[in-house]
Amino acid sequence: MDTYDANGLTLQRVRDLVWEIPREDDMNVAARVLASETLLDEISGDKTLEQLRNTATLPGIVEPAICMPDGHQGYGFPVGGVAAIDAENGCISPGGVGFDINCGVRMMTTNLTYDDVRGHEEELVNALFEGVPCGLGGGGVVETDVETVNQILDRGVEWALAEGYAVPADLDHCEDEGRRHDADPSAVPQKAKDRGKNQVGSLGSGNHFLEVQRVTDVVREDVAEEFGLAEDQIVVLIHCGSRGLGHQVCQDYVREIEKAHSGFVGGLPDRELAAAPAGSQLADEYYGAMCAAINFAWVNRQLVMHRVREVFEDVFDRKWESMEMHLLYDVAHNIAKKEAHPVDTAGDVPRLDPDGDERDLYVHRKGATRAFPAGRSELPPAFADVGQPVIIPGSMGAGSYVLRGGDRSLETSFGSTAHGAGRLMSRTQAKQEFWGGDVRDDLRERQKIYVRADSGATIAEEAPGVYKDVDEVIRVSDTLGIGDTVARTFPVCNVKG
Repeated sequence: MDTYDANGLTLQRVRDLVWEIPREDDMNVAARVLASETLLDEISGDKTLEQLRNTATLPGIVEPAICMPDGHQGYGFPVGGVAAIDAENGCISPGGVGFDINCGVRMMTTNLTYDDVRGHEEELVNALFEGVPCGLGGGGVVETDVETVNQILDRGVEWALAEGYAVPADLDHCEDEGRRHDADPSAVPQKAKDRGKNQVGSLGSGNHFLEVQRVTDVVREDVAEEFGLAEDQIVVLIHCGSRGLGHQVCQDYVREIEKAHSGFVGGLPDRELAAAPAGSQLADEYYGAMCAAINFAWVNRQLVMHRVREVFEDVFDRKWESMEMHLLYDVAHNIAKKEAHPVDTAGDVPRLDPDGDERDLYVHRKGATRAFPAGRSELPPAFADVGQPVIIPGSMGAGSYVLRGGDRSLETSFGSTAHGAGRLMSRTQAKQEFWGGDVRDDLRERQKIYVRADSGATIAEEAPGVYKDVDEVIRVSDTLGIGDTVARTFPVCNVKG
């Protein structure tokens, strides 16, 4: 099949697993979907393709606008979207980052095996549920004041290290070493700070979770060894973001941008794409506030990990150091960062080109994960020669994956890959299709997966049937060379917000 028709759009097959919406009408660049036909059938079931096309109309965008194989409908931008926009002549869009700024994942390795945990699953999931704050509203590992929030916004995980919630190696294994130096706490609205002061170290709600997993498969043994992964090993995966603070930052700046740049926003096909022109006061202020919220999210996950270490100490009556509970990596998947990428500007459309000149771009990754290969300067020393770890969670009834940045990611996707399995149905539909108690009981009886959640509705919203096939998402990533499969994991215990 050389073309694919959906929702009034015709996609052309560029090569295996790559589909293009050609540039037309108000589009500034062509848009591409990285997916198999099976996944494309699912992606075309909502407004994802329309939103991807709209994204391609943003001023200053570099070709192509991209949708990852886990893509689905979002706010303005599709979730799974990557848009690289000129940092001098383009714009920056809060909708291209999302409301949960620096929603991301971190994985912690241990020297425990599945046999060490077997028989302790119920005790462990209950202890984690009681020990790690989750659900809507306030409550965190640390409940503090606005002055401390300002320090967190400025210093990121360096603050956690100074306060005894981290060790130096935690910073060495975090994207940007856990601190965005472009952060501007003064640009963060006061209401956001007030919301954040009681949420430092908490999962939140929705699709956020804390999951104890076992490594079931090692695919690339040499890379797995570098990452500290081995079959039958117990690892811990944490998925959460910037809580109410990040949501408030996004909400307030969308409103301000709509008012201050009404003509600019009015020229876009969807007001949810609301963007501030590069170099404008609001663009600079949003970028500083977003970077500060990124720091907050890294501290949030760091404190959750700190509490997890304490819970494991209580359950297994050993120090976390003796269990070698070390951070493998922490990576964001809702973010816009200034990055240098080669761009060919000779034609009428600026496009990603390995032979082009380096340009500073706002790389918006909304529901997409940075996946840099070995040699990229931003990588920490531990991964400079092997490539960046990429952590892609599946549903609580399916496997998750650890990848490493693929050799073709920079030339294909601005150094990006997928961020998860991707939703198949809305939360409303999920609650109509599934009953939380039945899902929980079925997972325990059939798959020996122990689940605790703040409510049965949350379990229903996150039922395994709600998500795409994560194995197929990973296959596409691996085949395209944007993210190489290293290992697969499977749930043991899961705590939902």
